[in-house]
Amino acid sequence: MSAVMRPTFGSSLSGVLLPETDSRLLAAIVTMTLFGLVMVASASISLAERNLGAPFYYLQRQVLFVAIAYAMGWLVLSTPLETVRRLSGLLMLFGLALLVLVLLPGVGREVNGATRWIPLGVFNLQVSEVAKLALMVYLAAFLVRRGEQVRSSMSGFLIPLTLLVVLSLLMLMQPDFGTAVVMVGTGMGVLFLGGVPLWRFAVLLAGAVGAGVALIFASPYRLERLLSFSNPWADPFNSGFQLTQSLIAIGRGELFGVGLGGSVQKLFYLPEAHTDFVFAVMAEELGLIGILVLVGLYSYICWRVMATGAASMYAGRPFAAYLCFGVGIWLAIQGFINVGVNMGLLPTKGLTLPLMSYGGSSLLMTVVALALVLRAAHELRLAEGGARSRPGGRT
Repeated sequence: MSAVMRPTFGSSLSGVLLPETDSRLLAAIVTMTLFGLVMVASASISLAERNLGAPFYYLQRQVLFVAIAYAMGWLVLSTPLETVRRLSGLLMLFGLALLVLVLLPGVGREVNGATRWIPLGVFNLQVSEVAKLALMVYLAAFLVRRGEQVRSSMSGFLIPLTLLVVLSLLMLMQPDFGTAVVMVGTGMGVLFLGGVPLWRFAVLLAGAVGAGVALIFASPYRLERLLSFSNPWADPFNSGFQLTQSLIAIGRGELFGVGLGGSVQKLFYLPEAHTDFVFAVMAEELGLIGILVLVGLYSYICWRVMATGAASMYAGRPFAAYLCFGVGIWLAIQGFINVGVNMGLLPTKGLTLPLMSYGGSSLLMTVVALALVLRAAHELRLAEGGARSRPGGRT
């Protein structure tokens, strides 16, 4: 493995949590989280003042979510990946159970016509986020157990494919089309990196495109979103309102932005400014420079995650490798979709920007997923250290 692909480690920053993990990745994650707190505060302050009389309400809640997420991340970081692998089946069953439970009358909470959340007091748990992470863990463990069967036979390939279909259908019943797209894309990416022949994906892609077209035309609101995405200015005060306001915000930012806190579009023009469209507010206030910083941070995090997966595979640790690949693909797809929606490149989807948008479920599951990657980096470093200390090992 070349030095370019092998992640470097250090204990200067990460030693507080766990020695000899990937300190550069950890630093990037913390930086992105702090960046997200700043933008959530800026994007939500006017909304919170008007609706709740407390300008920092959403910021305070997001700080609480960060504390909970990092506490959970520390627990995951302290858990051997072998334990996670053994629990993969139970985690998947738990994720499936949550997807069913949220659809039961009186259990799930409905917001804007979608039933995706289970109230937990402190915050509302978006069950699809839990199921998405559970799927990544299960697929990684499944490829370790039955990878040869998945690669060599169609019957082996159909097992994880069936699971993806079941999960997608449950998400579409909420409905949560955006998360279903991210989950299927991530699952297919992991299976491809696991060695599934490309021709199977070609057949599957044709079927998926057909199913996607059918779903769009079967649901009036999806068709409306598609038509408004193709020409939002045709109806800028109704179906195209959200996208046109986002484009105005991004355009106003120009090179250096209007200044932190200076966004006009967040003043009740841009819906969901602190959740799905926090990127547009950031672009307006920090300009192209802010966009480049954000994209650079995401690119670096995804690269480090994938590099950890490649190094783990090279070292003969396939579960860690597939897990890292899944997390990296997941973050890349979801980040791309969110930015694409904000910029009018993709139809509007209710997807958060990982580590940036307001919301407890997305933040919690993203931090836990990245903690699994940091654990993989830690165990890789321990394995390398053990190899060097053995007789005949490297010095």
